[in-house]
Amino acid sequence: MIDSVVVITEENTAEVRPDEVITLSRELKDEGFRFVTMSSAELEDSVCVLYHFDKDLELRNLRVDVPKGSKIGSIASVYSCAFLVENEIKEHFGVEFDGIPLDFQGMLYSDEEVQKTPFCNIGLKRV
Repeated sequence: MIDSVVVITEENTAEVRPDEVITLSRELKDEGFRFVTMSSAELEDSVCVLYHFDKDLELRNLRVDVPKGSKIGSIASVYSCAFLVENEIKEHFGVEFDGIPLDFQGMLYSDEEVQKTPFCNIGLKRV
């Protein structure tokens, strides 16, 4: 039986600039939030990256639209475990993370028969 359901809403999601992500992640960590994961979706000319944090079942999200071809800072200096999902988003969506401590160079999930990344070829259109 599920005791609670967490819903992502606009009320708990802040839209931030790419240069604010590391600072805001550090502030959330200082407030006692744990890093849950990141998710992303390709938009027309950018990639939407959502950072998910939790404290006592309170979910907070940071939304960043990363223009295609630009870099965003890695939050692995704040939450070391983030390097895995950053590598995954890099492989799937082509987002480059500046300062990532362990960069798999597009080979985190790839095996020999995979010839190119990013893997994602379905985009969303903002309405």
